[in-house]
Amino acid sequence: MPEVTTAYAPGTPCWVDLMAKDQQSALDLYRDLFGWQGQVGPAEFGGYAMCTLNEKPVAGIGPAMAPEGQPTPPTVWTSYLSTNDADATQAAITKAGGTVIVPVMDIGTVGRMLVASDPTGAVFGVWQPGDFFGAHVVNEHGALTWNELHTADVPAATAFYRAVFGAEIAPMEGMEGEYFAFNIDGSARGGVAKLQNDPPGTPAHWLTYFAVDDADSTVDALVKSGGSVLVPPFDMVAGRMSVVSDPQGAIFAVIKTKPM
Repeated sequence: MPEVTTAYAPGTPCWVDLMAKDQQSALDLYRDLFGWQGQVGPAEFGGYAMCTLNEKPVAGIGPAMAPEGQPTPPTVWTSYLSTNDADATQAAITKAGGTVIVPVMDIGTVGRMLVASDPTGAVFGVWQPGDFFGAHVVNEHGALTWNELHTADVPAATAFYRAVFGAEIAPMEGMEGEYFAFNIDGSARGGVAKLQNDPPGTPAHWLTYFAVDDADSTVDALVKSGGSVLVPPFDMVAGRMSVVSDPQGAIFAVIKTKPM
């Protein structure tokens, strides 16, 4: 099992979570799809459920809530980037032209978080570890394996994530001009894709990829559970993948990776 035992380097995608209108239905779906275990959490944490795979945290699912008078937020998977100082990162986000959506808050002794959008409109979370540093298992069936920024302005995104997280966005080897690596400390920790390749009207976003043993059978199982296929399974350089939507509208990708 590809276990993670130490905190993620600043700027590295470290966690994903889903805020669902029907939290229990989401918990049931991803249990059946990926083998996760999770249940509605304590009230002091808003019922947030820590989902585990083989007893190790892999993702969170919470109930979608909104302040009184505000619309319920969309059902989406959010990628969190690690930081050593959430307050400093929040200030850097504002200075670099981003927008803070949920200001820094303490999550008990677990850590500190905020939610923001970059200047191109892509929403992401920031996580400062306390007792918890992020996903404990990655790159195996049902676990996080890749996070990918889709943006209409790669130069603007490059400047922003460099200023805030020290990330370097550079052309991926062999895919010059078409796909980019989100590099932290010289290693690709995520990807960047041009939004023009998405369906017209798609907003900038971070796309979560989950590893699976068989992309086709996973997609079939999701469809039988009421999900939708946005991009049917296809073969690409990293493996066989598909982009799908769960029954509540949360979009994510699944991929059966192959050795690079």
